[in-house]
Formats: sequence, structure tokens, C-alpha cells
Amino acid sequence: MITSMVRSAPLHLTFAILLLSSANLRAQGRAQRLSVEVEAGPAWQGYNDVEIPNDGSGTRFSLSDLAGTGPWMAGRAYVTWQLNDRHALRLLLAPFSLTSTGVATAPIQFAGKSYAAGVPVRATYTFNSYRLTYRYRLRTNDRTTAWVGFTAKIREATIALEQGATASRKEDLGFVPLLHLSAERQFAPAWRLRLDADALAGGPGRAEDVALTLGRDLNSQWTVRAGYRLVEGGADVPEVYTFAWLHFAVIAIERRW
Repeated sequence: MITSMVRSAPLHLTFAILLLSSANLRAQGRAQRLSVEVEAGPAWQGYNDVEIPNDGSGTRFSLSDLAGTGPWMAGRAYVTWQLNDRHALRLLLAPFSLTSTGVATAPIQFAGKSYAAGVPVRATYTFNSYRLTYRYRLRTNDRTTAWVGFTAKIREATIALEQGATASRKEDLGFVPLLHLSAERQFAPAWRLRLDADALAGGPGRAEDVALTLGRDLNSQWTVRAGYRLVEGGADVPEVYTFAWLHFAVIAIERRW
């Protein structure tokens, strides 16, 4: 039987700082160019395959089978600063972490330690993403807007197992450059369909973060959205093999100044 526990970052503190920053921008006469969007919803593991190290001495196993498929609550926050009609900067804070206990059906060799089958194993998976995006608005019409740009991503990842007195973990902090694409279509008064993506494929790994959402403008300052997000990717290098697919059902609210 699997039990679960979610560990969430203190996003309310981040939001307070961002709102203070918006007040400062308002004082400079630029407040109308700022927006803050907060997103939350349940997340599931589609797959999450791990082998550490990836040199034949470790066991390739399914973290989603061991820890369960979920759901776990997840959240993220965007801050977008419209520099002018064409150019914008966007900051993303997207923490995600889960800790669950399950029973392995076969022995696991992970990060230099051995874990027995048939005995509960506590598994932790953390994938925090911090990104800064520059994007350029393409020439579009009154109902359609499209953006293209580049994203600088800092990835903070941890995979850890614990069984009795035995424990081992693999931590990774790295930089990943991504291509950014976004498009939004207003198909009816106050209704918008948005596709937003940061992605990279090639070499020993890949990364995709893609969301399709339906938005409803409440007024000129507030928009609510709901939809689906997928986060997929990983790396296949001698030090580590890890590929995961996470599914998110999301609800978001955006405030513009």
C-alpha cells in the first residue's frame, strides 16, 4: 500500500515580494506592463524511470511504480514584464516535490546502496524549475497573438531512496537552454485559447513543458484559465538515466497592472 506526502515551496512569500515589486513599478509609471499569473492543480506521474549510476551497476526501475502515480498538488507562478509592444521578459518559479512509500517487487541498486524487495522503501522526487524567458511578439492581428523566444532554465532535481538505516540520493543542479513558443487566439468575446511551450530535444536528453489552456477574461485586469500541462524529459548519460512524464490539470488566475 502506498502513502503519499506533498512538500510545497512557500509560494506566498514569493508572491508578496512580487506584489511589492509591482507597486514599485507602478510608482515608475510602468505598472500597466506587469502581469502575475498563479497556477495550481493536481499532478500525476505518467512514467518516471531511473537508473543511477547509468553504467550497469545500478538497477533501472520505475519510480512511478514504487511511489505511485499520484495525484499530488503542484503550483507555479509567472511574472511577465512587457518592455514595449514587441519585447517581454518572463520569470517562472515552478517547484515540485513528492515523497511516498511503496514496496519494490525486486531488489534495487541505487546510488551505491542496495534496497531489498518486499520491504517498504521511502522515495523522494524533486524537480524544481526556475526560468527567465525573453520573447518577441510576432506581427499578428487583433484576435491572435504569437511569441517566439529563448528560455534560460535552472533545474534543481533530487531523487532519494530510504529503507530502514539505508539511504542514498542523487542531486543535480544544472542549466538548460530552451526554445520558447506561445500563441493565443481570442475566438469569442472574453474567451481565449492559449498554447505555451518551452522545449529542447537533442543530444543525451530532452525537455518539454507544454500547456493548453482555455481562458476567460473577467475584466480588463483579471483572467482565469483552466487546462492541461505536460512536463516530460530527462537525460541518458553515464552518471544518470532518468526520464519522467508528469501530467497536470491546471487552474490559473492572472492579474495585470
